[in-house]
Amino acid sequence: MSDTGAATTPSRTDDELSLAEQWVAPNYHPLDVVIHEGHGPWVTDVEGRRYLDALAGYSALNFGHGHPDLVAAAHQQLDTLTLISRAFHSDALAPFCRDLATLAGKELVLPMNTGAEAVETAIKTARRWGYLAKGVPAERARIIVMDGNFHGRTTTIVSFSTDPVAREYHGPFTPGFDIVPYGDLDAIRAAITDETVAVLLEPIQGEGGVLIPPDEFLRGVRELTREQGVLMLADEVQSGLGRTGYTFACDHEEVVPDLYILGKALGGGIVPVSAVVADRAVLGVYSPGTHGSTFGGNPLAAAVGHAVVRLLATGEYQASARRLGARLAEGLEALVGHGLVAVRCRGLWAGLDIDPALMTGREASLRLLDRGVLAKDTHGSTIRLAPPLVVDEDEVDFLVDTLAAVLRG
Repeated sequence: MSDTGAATTPSRTDDELSLAEQWVAPNYHPLDVVIHEGHGPWVTDVEGRRYLDALAGYSALNFGHGHPDLVAAAHQQLDTLTLISRAFHSDALAPFCRDLATLAGKELVLPMNTGAEAVETAIKTARRWGYLAKGVPAERARIIVMDGNFHGRTTTIVSFSTDPVAREYHGPFTPGFDIVPYGDLDAIRAAITDETVAVLLEPIQGEGGVLIPPDEFLRGVRELTREQGVLMLADEVQSGLGRTGYTFACDHEEVVPDLYILGKALGGGIVPVSAVVADRAVLGVYSPGTHGSTFGGNPLAAAVGHAVVRLLATGEYQASARRLGARLAEGLEALVGHGLVAVRCRGLWAGLDIDPALMTGREASLRLLDRGVLAKDTHGSTIRLAPPLVVDEDEVDFLVDTLAAVLRG
């Protein structure tokens, strides 16, 4: 009731939030905003208020909302063919795989749907390669993974997570993984045995708060894995496809892994598209029936993914992420000591540690929301920023200025 005693009318936002609370399983803790539409780096809620989307679907929306090239590709394919299954060929799949492999400098593509599914595929690939190519005894293959990793939510993947929230009540877990500290090359070297088939890592740990490894770490992993005869698997689901200012985050150290794991932005924010990309010596270990997915590589996904690859092939978005990322980093670093404890920025991707005495990451996200910016917290007082690569200088400045205002209180 209001102060006058008159009944208040629930807003459309209140109605939508109530509906979500009633019918949507509570596996997320979203902010209290209900988005209705999006264009470029901006979205509008059901009340008509606009927000700069500084999360971009955890990098799934690298090209913003409704990019015209991607929407056109989807519309054209929707009118033609959406699914045939891999029991037959489609005229959309092979050109997509050819151009994605070319972009990555590899020979073969195995298309899947979600990022987690691509990680699972990479794990199976490494094990299969270990048995068939390396000669590891049956059922003995082991994969080295990093502390603080985030590769998805499937049972096998959370088996080697070090996040208790991800693991609790989900066991028993899948064996075969050895966890070492992220960024510690000596620990990886010590963990390698004759049964090791791969080292799986994120070139930058996104969920961990955009954690950037020490200089030369990726190069060291590449040299070590080549020397020891094990595969280097790079999970570029969040860090790849232009986000950090290069096509892949591994490019910062001029490192080419044995296998790329891709997803999120590969679907342009329109459909789920993921893939593992490697040379024939790795992906050639598969034969018909040994792995598959009904929707993996479907014509609609292939058409959208192909349009994404064409956007990246120009280098325009990577260059923009480098240029605007430098501007973003400069603005954010000026806030260290003024509410921020630390900033980690690579391209248009940043992890910010807020002074915990000031506020939590969620409180900062809520205050940003009130001022027209969408962001999300992770791990206490840390928030991540990942604006679409289509932002301009004014929008980057708006993001920094808004954060500065939030920190000032």
